[in-house]
Amino acid sequence: MSLPENRPVSPGQTLTLQITGYGHNGEGVGRYQNFTVFVNGAIRGEEVEVRISEVHRNFARANTLRILNPAPERVAPACPLYGRCGGCQLLHLAYPAQLELKRQRVVDALTRLGGLADVPVRPPVGMDDPWHYRNKVQYPVALVDGKIVLGCYERYSHRVVPTEDCLIQQEVNNRLMRAVRRLAQEWRLLPYDERTGRGFLRHVLIKSAAGTGEAMVVLVTNGPEFPRGEEFGAALAAEVPQLVGLAQNINLLRTNVVLGRETRILWGKEAIVDEVGGVRFRVSAVSFFQVNPLQTEVLYERALAYAGLTGKEMVLDVYCGVGSLTLFLARQARRVYGVEVVEEAIHDAEENARLNGIENVTFLVGEAERVLPKLAASGTRVAPAGLDPPRAGGESGVLRTLAATGVPRIVYISCNPSTLARDLKLLAEEGYVVREVQPVDMFPHTFHVESVVLITRL
Repeated sequence: MSLPENRPVSPGQTLTLQITGYGHNGEGVGRYQNFTVFVNGAIRGEEVEVRISEVHRNFARANTLRILNPAPERVAPACPLYGRCGGCQLLHLAYPAQLELKRQRVVDALTRLGGLADVPVRPPVGMDDPWHYRNKVQYPVALVDGKIVLGCYERYSHRVVPTEDCLIQQEVNNRLMRAVRRLAQEWRLLPYDERTGRGFLRHVLIKSAAGTGEAMVVLVTNGPEFPRGEEFGAALAAEVPQLVGLAQNINLLRTNVVLGRETRILWGKEAIVDEVGGVRFRVSAVSFFQVNPLQTEVLYERALAYAGLTGKEMVLDVYCGVGSLTLFLARQARRVYGVEVVEEAIHDAEENARLNGIENVTFLVGEAERVLPKLAASGTRVAPAGLDPPRAGGESGVLRTLAATGVPRIVYISCNPSTLARDLKLLAEEGYVVREVQPVDMFPHTFHVESVVLITRL
């Protein structure tokens, strides 16, 4: 279908633009004849020559051809794959400028989407050494020129960029990635082709524990049979001794969703153990755990400070997952109730409590909007409440139910400024005041930003 004539740009067109701001994904933003153009790799204040790659109804995307007036914050990207690999978006920007971009992203979301222009947003807490921080990698597998490759997708595509060494992954993850790729080639494990639905090996998921040194690998397969799985695990461990477990996740669906419902242990242990801030956590093959252990401790310490616990409080932790925040709160509270709809996560949370000898926690399975009224009816009055929802944010029913209980203080942890702004707007309508936002840089060199927010009742 041809584009309407009122769009002033077309694919392949070359333009000169002044970059005046940033988009949600860290791209530079310029305007041409009052039409918005998002430019990969451009920095606010720069004049750039670009080529239009896509044109949509209200905006276009473009790639940078030449920097005519470089910004002082521009640096040479440390990774040779930058520009092709879609894993990082900000390697061209000096790290202090990355932090300021992320703060502004939070401010813009609160102002434009939440109508909260006067909320104090503190400078983000960054890392002293923002490299090799990720404890998890999830790579698709492909066949390129007859060889098996692993890597992130190229931006805006499903073309795999072959990766040898990722600068934001922990070193053991890189070693395991290379070992899996070599063994998969040797064993002729045919990569999955999403166009045909054929092939065996779909994704490789690697998890490592900075606190204990343990690591595990999950092979996502397009079929249940893996007759030499134990041998594969032993071969991997011989090459990378930190490996303590190899699992197979079976995904037979024609879908972009990475993981299927069934997971089997092929070799070794079914979980690794990590330690953050003196608390130990069991991390199973498909359970969620924060990807940056150093910054996780920073994030949770700020959440504890906002909670203002004295040891006498009954605390609620909604979307508690495997209990990571719950157990941090329990060290300073009388009792903490963790609520989570995923039963498997609650099992992990209970195991984590036992692992740490923490007894003043109660984990409840179910939807928070159903669990909270039952808690209130039983006479349990929670003082502060913690919220740590997924990227989609909190369900409106959960937020309204929480407000209906009259809890005086809420500590909200968010990994998505847009859904955070939406939820804070709802809570403001329910009689709450957003006191302060503290961004924490959990994901250096990417556009993602985590925030912890203090909210109190009027």
